[in-house]
Amino acid sequence: MSDATEANGTAGTPEGAGSGAADGGAGGRHVRVVLVDDHRMFRTGVQAEIGQTAETGVEVVGEAADVDQAVTVITATRPEVVLLDVHLPGGGGVEVLRRCAALTADTERPVRFLALSVSDAAEDVIGVIRGGARGYVTKTITGTDLVDSIFRVQEGDAVFSPRLAGFVLDAFASTDAPPVDEDLDRLTQREREVLRLIARGYAYKEIAKQLFISVKTVESHVSAVLRKLQLSNRHELTRWATARRLV
Repeated sequence: MSDATEANGTAGTPEGAGSGAADGGAGGRHVRVVLVDDHRMFRTGVQAEIGQTAETGVEVVGEAADVDQAVTVITATRPEVVLLDVHLPGGGGVEVLRRCAALTADTERPVRFLALSVSDAAEDVIGVIRGGARGYVTKTITGTDLVDSIFRVQEGDAVFSPRLAGFVLDAFASTDAPPVDEDLDRLTQREREVLRLIARGYAYKEIAKQLFISVKTVESHVSAVLRKLQLSNRHELTRWATARRLV
């Protein structure tokens, strides 16, 4: 059985499944989690360590071994938290974050990402945090601490292994505050999302599917963006976004 088949089978679990058990040893807490890692044995180990829902409150609803599988499973299951490895076939954790940006930005049912990696390199930590992850812990973490980190990320906290927090603080402290871009400030958050996807070459139908909106709505957002930025077509829009490093 392939990883994708396993994940899709798990994803069929009803959202409420296991929640009654989670009211026991987990103190009533419950969180739905997807595991993304290209090592099957590691995923199996994490599942065994934290996936006993009655004790931990963690329900593993899907697994994935590469970028494409991850995007498919995360979109299908809409977990509260994704445990995301940094180095994955197909573009790495940053690519998963990029392709799931609309789910991360959803204000009603946000999917939050916690990087879980063997790497403690500053560039890996900073890369996934800039990509939208809420935290970064290394694979030396204990099962108990990992469960605690998952629930903290679910609640919106930022979580880091102690040494790694310094990388992020240093990176952002050493970066000058970006200048105010009055043109960009005219756009709503949704218009910015559409702008980035248009600039990356997505067709209207692809944008509609990724953002869970209609093609007509995409067209309306594009028209609004072009009007606000005083641009004539998507080619000018792409050049505008590229010049501002928004792509």
